[in-house]
Amino acid sequence: MSQILIAEDEGRIASFVAKGLRAAGYSPVVVDTGREAYDLAQSGEVDLLVLDLGLPDQDGFTVLRRLREARSTLPVIILTARSSVTDTVAGLEGGADDYMTKPFRFEELLARVRLRLRSEGGGGEATLLSLGRLSLDLRTRRARVLEREVDLSAREFALAEAFLRNPGQVLSREQLLSRVWGYDFDPGSNVVDVYVRYLRRKIGADRVETVRGMGYRLVDPDHAPDPAERSASTPT
Repeated sequence: MSQILIAEDEGRIASFVAKGLRAAGYSPVVVDTGREAYDLAQSGEVDLLVLDLGLPDQDGFTVLRRLREARSTLPVIILTARSSVTDTVAGLEGGADDYMTKPFRFEELLARVRLRLRSEGGGGEATLLSLGRLSLDLRTRRARVLEREVDLSAREFALAEAFLRNPGQVLSREQLLSRVWGYDFDPGSNVVDVYVRYLRRKIGADRVETVRGMGYRLVDPDHAPDPAERSASTPT
């Protein structure tokens, strides 16, 4: 399991990123100072660093410069509120492998994390997720149902991926909002329900069950659950 270091002093964002990475099968470690980030990044115990620039003791540019001066090849993704071209260029030319600005969508950060880890040959993460006759290829971004390829939008694909990473598990609307739409979501939005309907039309209504008062879960319709469980669920 790849270990990912998150250097972020804003607790809400750090917690959001850590929870998302943990759900995606990674082992996140959170620090909130540049000194801790540098020391852990140099320890050889982490596979990638997600680095905020606005750390309290020394900024991310300093951490990055020190790492590269020490000849560290650790992949670094800068995640910051600084969106100017000057900062972006400075980060990339300073040795960052990628640069993302806040607010951000978690699925985009996750895609960049996977890309950097694959580039380094790390992680050994599976690129194919499947449940029964539904499968997603994370590398080609293709979905198949009953041996037939289906066309999913980016958001539909991210939603399907969230379900396939947690087969049979009930995911609340809040969990799906967080994982698919990002940390800056509106908890009162009905966007999850809308996109679940879109997804059902493409992969089959019987594959995504509604669990009343709780959320949704992905099931394999060819292997029906216990009747007592199904009585609390409905695909509509």
